[in-house]
Amino acid sequence: MVVFNKLRQFQDLGHIAVLVIGDFTTLIGDPSGRSSTRPVLTKEEIKHNATTYVEQAYHILDRDRTEVRFNSEWFGKMSFEDCLMLSRQMTVARMLERDDFSKRHAAGTPISIIEFLYPLVQGYDSLMLDADVEIGGTDQTFNCLVGRQIQKDAGKEEQVVLTLPLLVGTDGVKKMSKSQDNYIAFNDSPKDMFGKIMSISDEVMWDYYRLLLLKDASAIEHLKSLHPMQVKKDLAKILTDRIHGFGTGQHELEQFEKVFSRNQRPDSMPVVDWAQVAEGETQTLVNILGNSGLFASKKEARRLIEQGAVRVDDIPVNDPQAIVDKPRSSLVLQAGKRIFFELKA
Repeated sequence: MVVFNKLRQFQDLGHIAVLVIGDFTTLIGDPSGRSSTRPVLTKEEIKHNATTYVEQAYHILDRDRTEVRFNSEWFGKMSFEDCLMLSRQMTVARMLERDDFSKRHAAGTPISIIEFLYPLVQGYDSLMLDADVEIGGTDQTFNCLVGRQIQKDAGKEEQVVLTLPLLVGTDGVKKMSKSQDNYIAFNDSPKDMFGKIMSISDEVMWDYYRLLLLKDASAIEHLKSLHPMQVKKDLAKILTDRIHGFGTGQHELEQFEKVFSRNQRPDSMPVVDWAQVAEGETQTLVNILGNSGLFASKKEARRLIEQGAVRVDDIPVNDPQAIVDKPRSSLVLQAGKRIFFELKA
């Protein structure tokens, strides 16, 4: 969203934003900011991700001023000879100027040749697009500058490189990333989006106001004079509205306050049939949670139970092996503050 906001500003000034989907590049995996080689995705996974990525981008970008390009358009046609010619434009010494590469090299951590190729591949995108400006996070500075060099070597005007700060994830430490599981996704449900935003620390919250809502220093100073809980609720409400449509933020705020402030149940919750979680008339609590499909794993469900974060019809249960009888009608199970579901006979 940080980069999309900047692209939208360019669009509002009359420019065309070119959204490059690195469907070919993803076969390599961008090593920026990594201490190890990224896993390789299949072509099917890349295609699926690309489709959802473009639709999410349109939450911020103007469709009429957005051009979507896939870098397989040009890389899919390159021969091995073309690849070797491109590789001549970069030295190993220059590549080791990258902070993450130099640290890995010094630590004796392997760096594959294919990772060395990534900045060249990204830089070649700029040449093929005749890019005037390339926008990315500060972790992309090296890659963007390679694009300038490749354009210069080809006798083209060099692009302007505009880098933007990285948004810290919900853990309050690392940059927001799906691989770090500290992210808030555009396609999260309104409930999950609101809840995740409310989970960030007060210190990180100001970066969200600055980078996502584009508040300046004076506006943030004013917000700091207000109660932080109310300011965070406003942040969650505005961002949820922006992604999911006006009114969704207010609804999630009301539901949040019912659960967190007044210890009430939300107005709506997922319904899970008994047959989905058990074959007989009884089932262990950990299996009910694990089979519900609402938890990342049975291990996570067990951890929540043992921590005392699970209630069955408002009664705390901290034994994962506790036996639950098939209800005559229904039961309401709660895990933590955010997960509620109705278990129906």
